[in-house]
Amino acid sequence: MSKPTVWITRKLTEATLERARSRYEVIDNPSDGTFTVDEIVEMSRKVDAILPCHSEIFNADVVARLDPRLKIIANHSVGVDHCNLPALKERGIVVTNTPDVLSDATAEIAILLMLGAARRAGEGERLIRSGNWKDWSPAFMVGVQTTGKRFGVLGMGRVGQATARKARGFGMEIHYHNRRPVADEIAEGAVYHDSVEGLLRHSDVLSIHCPATESTRGIINAATLAHLPDNAILVNTARGAIVNDDDLIAALKAGKPWAAGLDVFNDEPAIHPGYMALDNVFMLPHIGSATRETRDAMGARALDNLDAFFDGREPVDRLV
Repeated sequence: MSKPTVWITRKLTEATLERARSRYEVIDNPSDGTFTVDEIVEMSRKVDAILPCHSEIFNADVVARLDPRLKIIANHSVGVDHCNLPALKERGIVVTNTPDVLSDATAEIAILLMLGAARRAGEGERLIRSGNWKDWSPAFMVGVQTTGKRFGVLGMGRVGQATARKARGFGMEIHYHNRRPVADEIAEGAVYHDSVEGLLRHSDVLSIHCPATESTRGIINAATLAHLPDNAILVNTARGAIVNDDDLIAALKAGKPWAAGLDVFNDEPAIHPGYMALDNVFMLPHIGSATRETRDAMGARALDNLDAFFDGREPVDRLV
């Protein structure tokens, strides 16, 4: 019996590719380039499965054009906001993701962003590289201390929980908002707020970890940002769509929040130019899960889902 054909859309780790080739006919992408909608549709005529990242968009228009040969999209990501799940379900295309394995890596980046924003790390690094560091004084590069402050988690899923555990290492008091309270053993004493506004009022640091859905898009906006305390820091490692860029940029210019640490953006990599002029934004290029260990684990999880599907078993991470 012939092997199923799998298209791996981006350059993944050697361990992932080696395992994939042992079981499937693999079409890979060693140049790591991106693809147009027409190229994605054309490739669907040649493959039984696609193993994409969030850079490949499967909106309703794309899904309608996919070839019936395509049976499964095994995402190399946790977030699936690039996939129109109802449209894919209607076409009978199985969709999976890779939860669990990137929680700690992304939580590490959230803490890095918190510290980088609080202690003006981006501004200081630019000062040194430009050769413009000329003096020191007690008033030089004064930032905000995070130890003992209130750490707000917007979305107490796996990544939110992992980030809260790390924030506790700084003696921070954990607050969170979720669709519903989590179990006591998961909360570990964290204070639940039944509204976004209530959480923001108790967040010296607000760390965003909810998925991008119709109900969360633009949830961080002028109205909600106004509830933050003075000298607050906003961190986003989830999805750019959760933030209204114009409102956040205006708020940062006004000093509330005092600073932001951002790893994700709307329309990345073509991010809003307003961020570039702000010294109180510490930015990273969407590297939340970018560790060797996590990339191997994500590839393995995606392949576990593919193996289950083609073996006639239920993929453990099936979404539709």
